[in-house]
Amino acid sequence: MTGSGFRFRLERVRAVRERREKLAQQELAAAISRQSNTEADLRGSDADLEHARAEQRTAVEPKAVSATELLARQAFLERIEAQRGRHARDLAQREAEVAERDANLTVAAGEHEMLNRLRERHRGEHAREAARRESIVLDEIAAARFGRSGA
Repeated sequence: MTGSGFRFRLERVRAVRERREKLAQQELAAAISRQSNTEADLRGSDADLEHARAEQRTAVEPKAVSATELLARQAFLERIEAQRGRHARDLAQREAEVAERDANLTVAAGEHEMLNRLRERHRGEHAREAARRESIVLDEIAAARFGRSGA
């Protein structure tokens, strides 16, 4: 005789917290992916910038290069440097986003875990109470049988 089954009153809240944790995990994964892509963009910009600087150095060597070509190369180098700067700023933003998403996940996981522990504690209390009631019933049955056989 175990009586009614265990029902955790905060199950809906626990399920919402579990869903929130899973969503936070997905958001963190997406943010990490964006950060990784931005890091790749920055590495590409670094390579482009190094290549443009190497081209600039070779253009200054004692060759006949027109002033217009030198200006065009300088403008190109400046565009590459600006692009690299944008990628560096984007990476800083992505890193901040990853840190924020990680903090959100930590909070969501903590809230979910707290409700899981509370549910397990209530489940244990329910099981102990059910065992206590069952023990009382069994004791009453045994006493009734003992009383009949002794009479």
